[in-house]
Amino acid sequence: MRRLAGLLVVPLLLLSTVACGSDDKDSDSTSASTAPSSKGGLPAITAGAKFGEKPTLAKGAGTPPKELKVEAISEGKGAALKKGDPVQVHYLGQTWDGTKPFDNSFDRKQPFDLTLGAGGVIQGWDQGLVGQKVGSRVEMSIPPELGYGAQDKGDIKPNSTLVFVIDILKATPVPLSAKGTTVAQENADLPKIGVNADGKAPSVTFPKKSDPPKKLVSNYVLEGTGPVLTDKDTVVVKYEAFLWAGGKKFDSTYDAGKTQSFPLAQVTLKGLKDGLVGKKVGSRVLLVIPPDQAFGAKEQEGIPKNSTLVFAVDLLTKV
Repeated sequence: MRRLAGLLVVPLLLLSTVACGSDDKDSDSTSASTAPSSKGGLPAITAGAKFGEKPTLAKGAGTPPKELKVEAISEGKGAALKKGDPVQVHYLGQTWDGTKPFDNSFDRKQPFDLTLGAGGVIQGWDQGLVGQKVGSRVEMSIPPELGYGAQDKGDIKPNSTLVFVIDILKATPVPLSAKGTTVAQENADLPKIGVNADGKAPSVTFPKKSDPPKKLVSNYVLEGTGPVLTDKDTVVVKYEAFLWAGGKKFDSTYDAGKTQSFPLAQVTLKGLKDGLVGKKVGSRVLLVIPPDQAFGAKEQEGIPKNSTLVFAVDLLTKV
């Protein structure tokens, strides 16, 4: 069994490498021999030094660190980040030997959302942000093995050391489980989902003899009291995913020990997106997705063509 989040959602791996670049003109003139450094040896922030300001980074001096290196430029007073936290940040990224950014969220005026430790970003971020406090500005250098390795990402050349300035805007606590009002599951032709609220995977019991529905099913199992999701929201979920045929499990956040963030605007599986939009945060939802709203006539990572999919999804929080 493999985690197939990349088939469900446009990958959130940090920086799609459709690099937005930078219109900074003063960074090109800094040579490696004269490049200023921070107190910790990382490239200096030469402008926009305050939290919330778009920074300008000097070119790295000398040989980059071989290990992940994180320096707190200014420390916030919020909670320390831990794995599983949905986090919102602004960032600017530049290669160690680069003279201009390959991407930044400041120009887009749109913070970046991630779930820390969920594998949705490069490893350097998942490791380097743990323990940093909300409200902090941090700078980190990320060696290739914790970044993009030998991949050529356009403006990011193979085996590049990456440098980021990151402003940690907020973090959202994640409930252990959906905890809503139990909703009767009266249709004997549909799978039955467990209603436990202990953080463990709910049971999923399939009908013994029943053809799968031809239309999308999106039913509350536990109805929460949170806000109704729109297609512009990002929701943090836990889920179990099965094939209707044989009840074979093909994906599970519980088995991986991680939550998953679904930016609903980026969900590629039509039935998954349509089934979650309009549902309340805090709920557990049964989704039965027919092939024409799933992967259709294409086999995907061991999921046979024309498969009906079944999800038990906990909508834990919105970010």
